[in-house]
Amino acid sequence: MSPQTVRLLVLVLAASVGAGCSIKKLAINGLADTLAASGDSFASDEDPDLIRDAVPFSLKTIESLLVEVPEHKGLLLTACSGFTQYAYAFVQTDAELIETRDYEASVAGRERALRMYQRALGYCLRRVELTHKGFRAAVEKDPAGAVQTFSKDEVPVLYWTGAAWGAAVSAGSEQPELLNQLPIVRAIMARALELDEAYEQGGIHDVLISLDSLPEAMGGSVQNARRHFARSVELSSGQSASPYVSLASGISVAEQNRKEFDDLLAKALAIDVDRVPRLRLSNVIYQRKARALLARADELFTPDGSAGPPPAVVGLNGLGSLAHRALGVMR
Repeated sequence: MSPQTVRLLVLVLAASVGAGCSIKKLAINGLADTLAASGDSFASDEDPDLIRDAVPFSLKTIESLLVEVPEHKGLLLTACSGFTQYAYAFVQTDAELIETRDYEASVAGRERALRMYQRALGYCLRRVELTHKGFRAAVEKDPAGAVQTFSKDEVPVLYWTGAAWGAAVSAGSEQPELLNQLPIVRAIMARALELDEAYEQGGIHDVLISLDSLPEAMGGSVQNARRHFARSVELSSGQSASPYVSLASGISVAEQNRKEFDDLLAKALAIDVDRVPRLRLSNVIYQRKARALLARADELFTPDGSAGPPPAVVGLNGLGSLAHRALGVMR
């Protein structure tokens, strides 16, 4: 937490003890504005364990402030993005990494991640409803039509709403009612792409790699996944590990293409995490996932390439990368 944020927090506490409501509200709004607008200090950190320990306090501070300023647009979006990213980076990813040696703990981790994603989605939907009344009901009835009212300056809201919703589908993939919400995630991300293709250096394309890694019956398309991969790599100048890991864990495994799988993960691991500071933490985490996937390669591929994991399972596991790249939880 920055010195400025600490000073504001002290001001809030002091105002709460001995000052009038107007001063207290002013202090709270100042702190809320600072937290909502804070930069890339988390995203640029090279130590995931340090961030794992630091972020929960920040998230709880945000929730406490939202009790006082429940309609603060920036803080609602920060809560949504923060819980989504924390759940993916430090809960769901951990659950995936221990699956082969402690299945029960892995299941418990996924269930916890699902609860966090749903919590995050609640904050995003609260943010959306401030400017798009009745959105939740409308998007469930007509996903493509409901998102047409969003403009370019609302792409971050679309992105994180779709990210939280899609990640919840991923973590709760065994629940039919969640799987039925995939068209909503697709519609949200399609509109975001239409409005600002280059958002987060191709981050929307990364989401669509995972969505299009699903079977055709679930709306997936190998051709589109590869197209989104190429565009994501182009927009990030090849400096994000995310698209390489997403395509490898989705399409390469589903197609039993071991050579492509190895090549993609080698490229992810070859990225210099210090070259683009704001991608540092994301790249560190994705390189960790790349190593874990390589260690499991013999489980994911059969010797003759005749039968791998069911495509639906591969694609849904990959949906976690919806929470992928902007791993500065306080953005």
